[in-house]
Amino acid sequence: MNSGYLYALGAYVLWGALPIYWKWLQQVPAAQIIGHRIGWSFLLLFGFILVTRQWNRFRTTLNWRVAGIYLIAGILLSINWLIYVWAVNAGYIVETSLGYFINPLLNVVLGMLLLSERLRPAQWLPVGLAAGGVLYLTLTYGSVPWIALSLAFTFGFYGLVKKIAPLGSLYGLTLETWFVFLPAICYLLLAELKGQGGFAHHGWQTDLLLVGTGIVTTTPLLLFASATRRITLTMVGIMQYIAPSMQFLIGVFIYKEPFTLAKLAGFAMIWIALLIFWFEGVVARRQARQVPG
Repeated sequence: MNSGYLYALGAYVLWGALPIYWKWLQQVPAAQIIGHRIGWSFLLLFGFILVTRQWNRFRTTLNWRVAGIYLIAGILLSINWLIYVWAVNAGYIVETSLGYFINPLLNVVLGMLLLSERLRPAQWLPVGLAAGGVLYLTLTYGSVPWIALSLAFTFGFYGLVKKIAPLGSLYGLTLETWFVFLPAICYLLLAELKGQGGFAHHGWQTDLLLVGTGIVTTTPLLLFASATRRITLTMVGIMQYIAPSMQFLIGVFIYKEPFTLAKLAGFAMIWIALLIFWFEGVVARRQARQVPG
């Protein structure tokens, strides 16, 4: 099996479980959580590069084009993180899951329009069915789901940037967190000077969780970055339904967010689409192996 599929699976399962982690930090403002997330992630990555004596090699990869690509990636990722963490702790886990249901469809569109990726004829049925499910969920939501749309577009374009980015997952993620590291630290220091800091003010458990944001952030992102370089953006988009499915279940069954039968119908359409797409992929791979030569 292509290792890219395993990397993508690991990333999406970890992302799917993240709402629980952010709920443990709901006593800390979302912007400060993101500041710590950026700060500890960069320190962890940069420290690994130094310890493994890769600094000289890392430095030789830098130029203005590379810097521009990863600056955009860092900004998109930071915006996505902020919206997501705020929404989770404000009680909108189900809507965040809708955003990540929309995102894979956006990845499919970006892959076809910008990267010349193509779907097999039989794959149009599940993609169309999933699109219908997302549209149905949007209509039954009753208003413009700005949280969902913001998450979908920021992460969709982040995935596109990572697809065309020249560096490996370790160097790339280090660089994109580097660009937003200084603003994040300045914000945290300003919050502390105002007496509103969350670190060292809510007990050692909270402090440990804030430091741990570096680990829970870098692990799935490194897996995701590795996956996008090994499998098509279309497949990345389809597999991404794993994370929002987990988020949805967490929001409804663990945190008891409201969920109607009408919304259940929309989610069911998407899950059926995923099953069809998976089955079609299995059949296509078997047929390809049977072709001589």
